[in-house]
Amino acid sequence: MFGMIKNSLFGNTEETEYKLLSSETKDGVSFEVRRYDGAKYAVIYSEGRTFDQVTGELVRKLLMYIGGSNEQGEAMPTAAPIIITVYPRNDGVLSRRLMVAIRIPTIYHQSPPTPTDNAIRIDERPGMTVYALQFGGFAGESEYRAEALRLTRTLGETAPFQRKQYFCCTYDMPLKPYGRRNEVWFLQEEP
Repeated sequence: MFGMIKNSLFGNTEETEYKLLSSETKDGVSFEVRRYDGAKYAVIYSEGRTFDQVTGELVRKLLMYIGGSNEQGEAMPTAAPIIITVYPRNDGVLSRRLMVAIRIPTIYHQSPPTPTDNAIRIDERPGMTVYALQFGGFAGESEYRAEALRLTRTLGETAPFQRKQYFCCTYDMPLKPYGRRNEVWFLQEEP
């Protein structure tokens, strides 16, 4: 627990690097197209509870793992963003299934510490290209849904992105009170 608090207040955050493919503005909405390389992530899943009911608990578990609650007792630097994969229904409401992930810091990719929490897995994720829309404040389900709708309308019906899932991202630790950065990412369909 101390490692998580220390990382939140004083730790360096390793932001996931990406290649900016384009920065665009349509109808007054600015978004970016980015390419991320594959990486290892600590991942935890949930089914049966809503986004707002469960995300705080799952993020806390991942931050505890990063902060030293692992078999090696290794407190790693925090990586950003925390990525929450959601699965919207046809009406836009999020299903009660989600996945929360945090990238393993680069220096631990070869041999990530083993989680002590059996619910946490280490996954190797492939590279991806995303449409990214940034916004501020504290974000819950309603804010992410509103921004996802805004990005959907901006991109239009013909844009090549996956509609069965999207990513809700936060770059800030829970204790940061202002100047927060959040994003919605749509996974671009690969040709």
